[in-house]
Amino acid sequence: MNLNEIKQAVEHGKTVCWSHTGYEVIKDKAGQFLIHCKRNDSYWGLTWQDGQTMNEKEDQFFIA
Repeated sequence: MNLNEIKQAVEHGKTVCWSHTGYEVIKDKAGQFLIHCKRNDSYWGLTWQDGQTMNEKEDQFFIA
């Protein structure tokens, strides 16, 4: 999934995961897209600060 597909899916209420279902893409109250690790409750940005360069590989994202 590319960046726009991920953002649109999350905004439409779909569950988007990275790598496996333990990592879920969320949109927080500030409008930031983050990857949430459910196991240890950590978060990191879906993209670098430029808002375009993804932190993880596109082909590892999927709709659960």
